[in-house]
Amino acid sequence: MHRFFAPALDAGDETVVLPRHEAEHLRRVLRIGVGDTVSVFDGRGHEFLARVASIVRRDVRLQVLARVEPPPEPAVDLTLVQAVLKGDKMDDVVRDAVMLGVAAIQPIVTKRSEATVATLLKSARVDRWRRVALASVKQSRRAVLPEVRMPLTLDTFLDEPPASLRLMLVEPAAGADVEPLSIFRAGAIPTDGAVLIGPEGGWTEQEWNAAKSAGVRLVTLGHRTLRADAVPIAAIAVLQFLWGDL
Repeated sequence: MHRFFAPALDAGDETVVLPRHEAEHLRRVLRIGVGDTVSVFDGRGHEFLARVASIVRRDVRLQVLARVEPPPEPAVDLTLVQAVLKGDKMDDVVRDAVMLGVAAIQPIVTKRSEATVATLLKSARVDRWRRVALASVKQSRRAVLPEVRMPLTLDTFLDEPPASLRLMLVEPAAGADVEPLSIFRAGAIPTDGAVLIGPEGGWTEQEWNAAKSAGVRLVTLGHRTLRADAVPIAAIAVLQFLWGDL
């Protein structure tokens, strides 16, 4: 069943008007008509079965029929703190991280990033990542839309109020004193967490030392060096397994 995002939907509403881009997708791409049944979610964890009540030019109104129980969200609110990658690789990371269930994505700029915060803010990349996140939510049947935050430098992020657990994935050859990710199989499960992933060239020694000084735990996935766009997906999946979320 086709799913549509309606952030203005409130519990108790009998009808809801789709945002313009969602209405255009329903009308022009999927060619759904009046009387057809669809699903609508608010991005905050609520989903409903609905019927297309009217289509008037660009306005599409849905009649809310019944509550739908979406798949449960992960027990740990995990934020992916991802150094901005080259080209379209960041799109793939956002898509797959959202599919796996992250609560938020925080893009950051590091010493070896090719972009700057200023250029990212001037470009449309953040808006694009948010569209990618929405498409991934629809595909994965999540009813919660993770926040894709505005880019920060690593130093600025480290000054932010910390999650209860912050981890930085460091490549095996970096020479840092690291813990294996499997160490989190034992011990209390955190209420929230953040996992920091570096760019193609990895973290500099200054960066992982700064993170360690800020209370971030340095960890590794193992002895092999993975591509920058593969690390976040592997790390998220391993952490969810260790925390019982898979």
